[in-house]
Amino acid sequence: MARPSEQFTCQNCGETYRKWQGRCDSCGEWNSLLESTGDTAVPSGLTTGKGRSLTFTALNADISEHQRTLSRIGELDRVLGGGFVPGSSILIGGDPGIGKSTLLLQAVAKMALAGSSCMYISGEEATQQITMRARRLGLADAPVQLASANSIRDIITSVEKAETPKLLVIDSIQTVFADNLPSAPGSVAQVRASAQELIRLARKTGLSVILVGHVTKDGQIAGPRVLEHMVDTVLYFEGDRGHQFRILRAVKNRFGATDEIGVFEMSDRGLQQVENPSSLFISSPDKTISGASVFAGMEGSRPLLVEIQGLVAPTAQATPRRAVVGWDASRLAMLLAVLDTRCELSFSGSEVYLNVAGGLRVQEPAADLAVAAALVSSASDIPVPAGSLFFGEIGLSGEVRPVGQTDARLKEAAKLGFTTAIIPAGSKVKGGAMKIIEVEHLREIVSLFTETKAVSRAV
Repeated sequence: MARPSEQFTCQNCGETYRKWQGRCDSCGEWNSLLESTGDTAVPSGLTTGKGRSLTFTALNADISEHQRTLSRIGELDRVLGGGFVPGSSILIGGDPGIGKSTLLLQAVAKMALAGSSCMYISGEEATQQITMRARRLGLADAPVQLASANSIRDIITSVEKAETPKLLVIDSIQTVFADNLPSAPGSVAQVRASAQELIRLARKTGLSVILVGHVTKDGQIAGPRVLEHMVDTVLYFEGDRGHQFRILRAVKNRFGATDEIGVFEMSDRGLQQVENPSSLFISSPDKTISGASVFAGMEGSRPLLVEIQGLVAPTAQATPRRAVVGWDASRLAMLLAVLDTRCELSFSGSEVYLNVAGGLRVQEPAADLAVAAALVSSASDIPVPAGSLFFGEIGLSGEVRPVGQTDARLKEAAKLGFTTAIIPAGSKVKGGAMKIIEVEHLREIVSLFTETKAVSRAV
């Protein structure tokens, strides 16, 4: 057997190196490499006689599906795909203070009040602190089993000896440690080993386990990237603490749709679910103001209307500022280049600010048309036509490309009182009461406000 060799492991992403270096090439984190000793020898002598024979199952085998357990919070159940699947593991991450612990405490309390056995184990707070929060939320009467622990051995022993709960919450996975490993809690080895033991426990007993994960400064869940591959579902809790709205987004779900979102509103009684979020993220359809357009987007299976706000302001600086909130900054740069090259609109002497109202983050390329309309409207100081909305992807040549789920977007817009939809040409529309304006090129959007030369002079 080969001699154990020294290696250095990044405590942020889990990447390994043969020698120490100040910066991890994989995640960019500084001073995150710690020395570890691993056996790099390849096992030899494996034969079929030393293993056990596997039992295979046909794809058409009659397997009964487990009934999901509802959390009694509709938006959470929507994101999960219809509730908790027995034996599943869920990882939820978000910025500090965003409301992760509050949401999970509300979920376990409502499930416990409905008759489901639930455990909430915190490695960061004492049980007295959790009890105080429950009283503040009006959930003190819920029969939730609370505990404060950090040892994975103690947690597993306590769960196995008690009546198997429906749901187990670990807050957070970075505070849990295995006593057979020499590394500190939160290290790559500890997080991986602790998560693996909890996932094994969930599959063995049939309980659903939720792991709360800290996030890095980039908004990614801290710890090894393999952690997201190990669990069944990965949820991110998004939102600006300056806004009252919170977005729960599924980025991975083996039992439901990805990119599904749930919308919550933070109040003095905890997180309240928002049944119709489109009405909160947009202004009145009759309101006319320059630099504001409405985008009909899709978040998972849910159509969602949001307001896109653009501001084009003159500047005396040599390098004009480009500030973006809630959208991709590189995509804004691309769109400005297309407007400059294909539509003869120069923004080189202007500062450009773009904001998605309500603290929502839009990731769909279909928002290109609404962003372009907001920018041209602000540059020309001509409001977007009242009762109109936009969606469509813009290519580098300025062409407007169709996007999917057109009917769902239009149906949601008509329900909220919108009368006109500016959409890509060739979109499949079944018909309806809304006025449809089809555009093929970005120049047609410019012409909706003013002539090209007039807009150039205004800019």
